[in-house]
Amino acid sequence: MTQGPGLIGSLLVGISFAKALSAGWKLPLLGVNHLRAHLYAAFITHEISFPFVGLVVSGGHTSLYRVRSLFHEETMGWTRDDAAGEAFDKVAKILGLSYPGGPVIEKLTRQGRKNAFTFRCDCGPGFDFSFSGIKTAVLYKVKELKKIYGNLSQEMISDLCASFQEAVVSDLVQKSVRAALKARARALVVGGGVAFNGYLRERLESAAKTNNIKLYIAAKDYCLDNAAMVASFGCRFYKSKGRKTHFKLDPLLG
Repeated sequence: MTQGPGLIGSLLVGISFAKALSAGWKLPLLGVNHLRAHLYAAFITHEISFPFVGLVVSGGHTSLYRVRSLFHEETMGWTRDDAAGEAFDKVAKILGLSYPGGPVIEKLTRQGRKNAFTFRCDCGPGFDFSFSGIKTAVLYKVKELKKIYGNLSQEMISDLCASFQEAVVSDLVQKSVRAALKARARALVVGGGVAFNGYLRERLESAAKTNNIKLYIAAKDYCLDNAAMVASFGCRFYKSKGRKTHFKLDPLLG
């Protein structure tokens, strides 16, 4: 079961229900870290060897890990502010689009020009991410365009979406590939809700091929939050450690 991180209400309900099932059916009770479940979601459909570099890119998290073996992950970079998925949602709100922002922005980019506006995700030469700045840049650009034209045309919105997505995807791809090369990892493994994005998947595939890196992306069904990834990792947890979590298990918020 998912122990966290996540919303406290949902975690309390889920943990309480799992405890009841475990006690009633005499089954092992294992607390699974939500981020680890995303990190290993690609294992559901792929045979992957260690070591590898993992990218977890979701609404609440954007992190790179050097993974030497099961339960041995070293953080190489993380977001200093907004996560990538959060930036998609906030930019969609700025543009008056529906929630969640990722799917609708990806759809509109097909009619937009990715070089119409210049946006950047600048966070220095390392592997950390920062998506708060680009969100603010889109906000200022929208205000500027509205001051000139009154309202945004559909063409302007599509161009803004395409230019925004191009900057975010380029940052994710470049840092992921550099991290894999630096770590001399056998593969790059990607999971999380933003990995559902088709353009990100295409760019990762192209960059991995160019740099001779094996790429494993979680199947789209397992990118968004789902029980399968939690159960899959829980099974690996049990087979590897054989542990039972104590019934005083509490939610993991951080």
